[in-house]
Amino acid sequence: MNEIECVAGVCSARERVVGRFAPSPTGDLHMGSLMAAVASFLAARSCGGRWLVRIEDVDRPREVVGAAARILFDLERFGFEWDGPVWFQSTRNERYRYALDRLIKAGHAYPCACSRREIQLTGLTAIDGYRYDGRCRTGLPAGRKALAWRLRVPDEQVAYLDGIQGVQSQNLANDVGDFVLLRADGCWTYQLAVVVDDAEQGVNQVVRGADLLDSTPRQIWVQRLLGYIEPQYMHIPVIANSRGEKLSKQTLAPALLKGGEAKQLWMALYLLWQSPPLDLRNATINEVWQWALLHWSVNGMPQKRAVSVEIDRSLAYTFLKTNK
Repeated sequence: MNEIECVAGVCSARERVVGRFAPSPTGDLHMGSLMAAVASFLAARSCGGRWLVRIEDVDRPREVVGAAARILFDLERFGFEWDGPVWFQSTRNERYRYALDRLIKAGHAYPCACSRREIQLTGLTAIDGYRYDGRCRTGLPAGRKALAWRLRVPDEQVAYLDGIQGVQSQNLANDVGDFVLLRADGCWTYQLAVVVDDAEQGVNQVVRGADLLDSTPRQIWVQRLLGYIEPQYMHIPVIANSRGEKLSKQTLAPALLKGGEAKQLWMALYLLWQSPPLDLRNATINEVWQWALLHWSVNGMPQKRAVSVEIDRSLAYTFLKTNK
């Protein structure tokens, strides 16, 4: 693992920190998206690091036409500046295929003929759905054709130290099962694509929402098999609505407002436990960023996956409670 040490969210490292923001173009940015972008940006830039933007458009059926362009436009109007060109996962099929071929040749990946319905009928549950029972691990059943490619996982704990959430550990065999790398519809899965992209972009610091905590051990396992360096991970608590649902495009989270960017940036900092002064709400966008870069810290963030707030389009954000 890279020798990166973070104190109060400011990192020192033997090599320069490289962070990133990697949204999926399945809709417009909302306050939860802005929080993730702000946190990843400040964690990298507050210690003189680089910050990259990547559009994770690998899941073609869920992509919304025009969303990628609107995301980049929104980042610009909120004052974000990134290093180097924007990467699009849709242009990187050859690199994902190369990584999969390496895993296949090493005996870590295998073809699977099972449908989603067959997997559900086993009744085996996982942390994010149904757990595969491994029936194709030793070869495809007679007369069946491969639908997807899966990764063998170990019956052991995969642990890491999260910079915000503390020690995290997961038994991949019991909690997840052999997971898919290449889907039946020809789409690469997030778990493979994100690992390959982070490695090839030199990303050594990943700051993102805590809804991805359960995905991280899978990604670490892929990194180990491919010989990649493990980044430092920091997962911020995500915003949930009053019903406990994660603030997302699927739960109809309101898009960021056009206008009032400085006030919305102030609110993102407030929701990230940065305690920005009240008079900063009337400052310019540049002044808000200047304050944020000087005061960035993760010390006040709770080791929680989510916090519930009431959100409406008038920017009346009111804390309700803290969830586990």
